[in-house]
Amino acid sequence: MLYTFKIIIGILILFLGIPIGNFLAGLTKEELKSGQIWFKLLIISSFSGAAISLFLESDTLFFSFLFIAVVASRSLNK
Repeated sequence: MLYTFKIIIGILILFLGIPIGNFLAGLTKEELKSGQIWFKLLIISSFSGAAISLFLESDTLFFSFLFIAVVASRSLNK
């Protein structure tokens, strides 16, 4: 029961990354054009870290890496 509750909270926090990424993209429009390669590298490394944390069975790292990937990808899409 406690594990399910932790997973649900993690998913809800991941969904908060969408408006946060949109907000940051609105604030930093000039950095997005020149730093697109770095955003793509950050997204790829975050997904790689999330995959590794699955094997390490670390939910905290898994959701942290996914949050970073969601925020960076929302910033990149703007």
